[in-house]
Amino acid sequence: MHRTPHASPHLRVMPALGFLAALLLALGMTAAPRATAAPAADPIRIMPLGDSITGSPGCWRAVLWNRLVNSGYKDIDFVGTLPPQGCGQAHDGDNEGHGGELVTNVADQNLLPGRLASTRPDIVVMHFGTNDVWSSVSPDRILAAYTKLVAQMRASDPDMRILVAQLIPLNPSSCGACAQRVVDLNARIPAWARATGTDLSPVTVVDQWTGFSTATDTYDGVHPNASGDGKIAARWFPALAAVLDAGVPQDPGGPGEPGGDPAACTARYKTVSSWQGGYQGEVTVTNTSAAAVTGWTATVAPANGARLTQLWNGTHTTAADGTATVTNAAWNGALAPGASATFGFVATAPATSGTPAATVTCAGRTPAG
Repeated sequence: MHRTPHASPHLRVMPALGFLAALLLALGMTAAPRATAAPAADPIRIMPLGDSITGSPGCWRAVLWNRLVNSGYKDIDFVGTLPPQGCGQAHDGDNEGHGGELVTNVADQNLLPGRLASTRPDIVVMHFGTNDVWSSVSPDRILAAYTKLVAQMRASDPDMRILVAQLIPLNPSSCGACAQRVVDLNARIPAWARATGTDLSPVTVVDQWTGFSTATDTYDGVHPNASGDGKIAARWFPALAAVLDAGVPQDPGGPGEPGGDPAACTARYKTVSSWQGGYQGEVTVTNTSAAAVTGWTATVAPANGARLTQLWNGTHTTAADGTATVTNAAWNGALAPGASATFGFVATAPATSGTPAATVTCAGRTPAG
């Protein structure tokens, strides 16, 4: 039987909707646009790169992660192709610390590009070369490997921010010459970094050697114990915080905005005087980069339970673990290449604390471009 076709319900309402729309336009009314939430910014992706000192389990990463988060750096993501390995505290444990690897082998075998492609870091934090030193690989070869890895990082991201460590001391019982080999390599790293860094992709040197003791900060002359993990994290923190504060690499500062690229600097501690229950210390911050510094931040981690109670020639805040973060005063922040500034402090210390000591680090700031 032939049926008379019926209009679809959707088709029947269309003329009415069209009439309503025309009426609204005639009355000068329009439908309110739908609110759209602004897309959230992607977290800054940070790759810890190295050997077993960085992985296996590399618990300085856990200490550093928690210090960053507790200091307000929430939008960060540690990345790597290796999973977490414990450490007894919650943290983002992804990393690129492959136990036993030589940096020269990673460069020669082109192992890094695939790892970069899988994780897409914005910042690389690199402590790499201990196994090469142990294997008596020359500083020239190690630095050539560094250069190749940096080129591969920039191929992954032309704006890559790169933090490179002067290695912690090395003194295994089976290698009497290792201690001096680390010294020899570390002495070459600052000049290599100055020659390798660019405006788009600066290389910041972080001194992990000074103040680190293989006797008290490792369990075997090589790998850090809990004390060593704390010292390594304390050295990375100001340099990494300076990069994050500058808003790079995802939100580089424009002209006149605060921040700018981190500049290489060194911090040196000395005891001025001591007494039962306390001491006076002094820290000298030196701009070791080729650029002028407009400001600096230093950290002071007093040993053996001491805590800063007074400070001059700067301002400071103190974390729960006693580590003080010191920012330059208004009049001593600008440092030409090679110039220095000094701040002093008084610390209280337990009666049984022994000889005053502190681990100090610093990071400089250059003008935003």
